[in-house]
Amino acid sequence: MAEPAVAVENLVVYRGKRQVLYDLSCAVPAGQVTGLLGPSGGGKTTLLRAIVGVQQVRSGTVTVLGLAAGDRALRTRIGYVTQAPSVYADLSVRDNLRYFAALTSGADRIDQVLASVDLADRAGDRVDALSGGQRARVSLACALVGSPPLLVLDEPTVGLDPVLRRDLWNLFHDLARAGSTVLISSHVMDEAARCDRLLLLREGRLYADDTPAAIRQQTGADDLEEAFLRLASQQSEQFEQSQQSEQSEQSEQAPR
Repeated sequence: MAEPAVAVENLVVYRGKRQVLYDLSCAVPAGQVTGLLGPSGGGKTTLLRAIVGVQQVRSGTVTVLGLAAGDRALRTRIGYVTQAPSVYADLSVRDNLRYFAALTSGADRIDQVLASVDLADRAGDRVDALSGGQRARVSLACALVGSPPLLVLDEPTVGLDPVLRRDLWNLFHDLARAGSTVLISSHVMDEAARCDRLLLLREGRLYADDTPAAIRQQTGADDLEEAFLRLASQQSEQFEQSQQSEQSEQSEQAPR
């Protein structure tokens, strides 16, 4: 088996006093498009933040491209797109790309990347004059311009029209075929079928880490949304049984 691009082992994360991720372990294969799917508030963004090294963790390890998450050597090897566009609103689209290209030696790719995110005709416009969806594409372009071996994308297709969504998914698979690893989160279950592998996350717990075909076979569901619902039901039952078992053990151990 090839070394995974990302390996997460027994990860526990708290935000304030609230536990967000529960002893989570998973692997992201190199050179594939892996989807992190689940409802909003389930811990997807927290997991992505831990992978790029900007999230404080309680325990567990995250290894990225053979290094500990957050290592300085990873700064130019990860393209990270947050839900809120992380670009300079008072600069033009092209100037934003020029800035990020200077950090990553990607100056010769600016025009190509602008075309890939359908912004070539808006290259001279200031970012603050663009729509929300266009700003999100500028943020994606800035992550792509340096050809990073790992792309971590937090819901990059939300709010985009169907044609552009299709084109971006084609782009993600082209990048994977060229050797990049793409980890992309979404709460839209119809995007699950577009991925080579799936991580299904709900309430901070991982329900599945497998291919779409294997998840369908495991659950006996043709539809991935139905598969997710069946897995969620199974996990909830197991969690309730585990809690009841713990409560029973505590009751038996209590002094009488």
